[in-house]
Amino acid sequence: MSFGITKTIPASRGQEGIDSLYDASRSEFEFHMAGSPSKLKVGDFVYTIFKDELIGRLPITEFIGGAKNPKSGRPRTLIMVACPGERLSTPIPRKGHRGTRYYDGADWPV
Repeated sequence: MSFGITKTIPASRGQEGIDSLYDASRSEFEFHMAGSPSKLKVGDFVYTIFKDELIGRLPITEFIGGAKNPKSGRPRTLIMVACPGERLSTPIPRKGHRGTRYYDGADWPV
């Protein structure tokens, strides 16, 4: 199993938004997390959910602290990931959610 977090990609980003994480059209992407990640480390994964399906995962390359939420002013951490990530050939049903959730990768195929 590979530890990480799940993040839901908003439907407003469209299919192009999710595809860009896995089609080699970009080399990195930043996800935002409230506060500081206490359980994550470089090399763990961000698993992406889109339209209630687990689509793929991207390896974490760096954490950048000191960012602030533009609306609330609360601290945020930027989680940098390498692209393209690993995309599942058959997505796995998984309910989308707000924010960040820790995930042990139990559903990820071996």
